[in-house]
Amino acid sequence: MGKIKEISLLSIKFNSRKGLLMSRYIPTDITVLSKEKELHIIWKDGHKSRFPFGGLRKNCPCVFCQGGHGEMGKPMDPIQFIADTPERLKLNNLKPSGNYALHMFWSDGHSTGIYRYQYLRDGCPVEAGILPPSK
Repeated sequence: MGKIKEISLLSIKFNSRKGLLMSRYIPTDITVLSKEKELHIIWKDGHKSRFPFGGLRKNCPCVFCQGGHGEMGKPMDPIQFIADTPERLKLNNLKPSGNYALHMFWSDGHSTGIYRYQYLRDGCPVEAGILPPSK
């Protein structure tokens, strides 16, 4: 597989199947803002989430980052979104994983985290009052 070009702006539109998931967990638009180092998601219920890359990387749900199989399933820690994203951290690629998650590929070589939509929405730093809504 060749090197993936850096994303300057990626937008994924979803046509969700009715009744598949609760509207709270159905994304209708996903946008990667590389310059701002943020992932923005608009959900079917109208909520707008924003996730700085640094917080997403620190909240990676993979078994390695969670500390082993016994630690899996913990909720996202919205406090991790307060810290600035390191300049060198980039989201190199983002792919839908079925109809339930996003697979993220980071510039530090990490790519085993599958971020379920429920995990993202339940850990939204905007909804938790940690970050202001996007403009």
